[in-house]
Amino acid sequence: MHTWLLPEYLEDILPPAASAIERARRAALDIFASQGYELVVPPLMEYLESLLTGTGRDMELDTFKLVDQLSGRLMGVRADMTPQAARIDAHLLNRQGVTRLCYAGPVLHTRPGNLQTSREPLQVGAELFGHAGLEADLEVQKMLIKTLKSFGVQALHLDLGHVGIFRALMNAAKADEAVERDLFHALQAKDIPAITELTSKMPADLREALLALPTLYGPRAILARAAEVLPKLPEIGRALDALETLAEDLLTSDAELYFDLAELRGYNYHNGVVFAAYVQGSAYAVAHGGRYDNVGQQFGRARCATGFSLDLRALAPHLQPQIQTQGILAPYGTDAKLAEKIEVLRSAGEVVVVELPGQEAYRAEARCNRRLVQKNGVWEVE
Repeated sequence: MHTWLLPEYLEDILPPAASAIERARRAALDIFASQGYELVVPPLMEYLESLLTGTGRDMELDTFKLVDQLSGRLMGVRADMTPQAARIDAHLLNRQGVTRLCYAGPVLHTRPGNLQTSREPLQVGAELFGHAGLEADLEVQKMLIKTLKSFGVQALHLDLGHVGIFRALMNAAKADEAVERDLFHALQAKDIPAITELTSKMPADLREALLALPTLYGPRAILARAAEVLPKLPEIGRALDALETLAEDLLTSDAELYFDLAELRGYNYHNGVVFAAYVQGSAYAVAHGGRYDNVGQQFGRARCATGFSLDLRALAPHLQPQIQTQGILAPYGTDAKLAEKIEVLRSAGEVVVVELPGQEAYRAEARCNRRLVQKNGVWEVE
């Protein structure tokens, strides 16, 4: 086996993609900071029970596990930074009002999310804690849209759903855990025969509602149809009203809105509005988010929470390419005036590459279209 081969679904990021990703990371964090989101840097590894608390339960199979050589306890490499942010809010900051946190860094998955993604996403995200109203959901959704548009992505659209609809139907049907789990998977796959079989013994109105859920996808008008075909349960009414409110408030945003009432990503921890962002040229979502109240309870404080995260690796093909800056080639030397001129040029934003001795044959690889030369005792660019 070649020693330079990497494991499947792991890869190096080479120039110029690395530069584009870094510019996007900085742009995202600048947008977050401008709206009051404070940067946190959680550790790459934690004790496993902390990583798998609350939102992390859905990530158990995706989490690499290892034994801590200092304590002998089981540790995990983070597969998602959301539960870490929730821990920081609930246990370390302990603020009473709204807390806004953001983060950026690599996470590691035991398996890829799909055939086009890496097992080492570069996650950037923001979380808002301490406000139960739709104002918080709207804030993070608008910030996600603004962030993605700042990257120059084309044809952005936002899919919105609400896990409360499916949960209300399950409660009304008094479905046991096994049936609920199987229906969840059938709805994600939009497997109508499986849904038909699993709901065969349910009341007719609930069976028809569950069969209708996979078809309730489309623009805003789908919400009116949902109000007609779904049971008049209070929880469903509140969920549809919430989606209508968001649709109205996002009407002037730079994203096309779609609604998918069978979208249940993160069902085990989300308890309200969920959303995913898609861009032109990608079959998979590049960002996910939603409401996940009370996750912090496992860390000592129950807090309302909503947020999103995106994967910069997945977004790399959609980022605007950077115009490669042609540098200035400077000779190697100990001349004080040469060193001073190089620093002046670099301070002005120029790329100055010092040619080391014996490298004259490889000048083309330095990507320079100008040279620093001495004329009449003065160093000039030509």
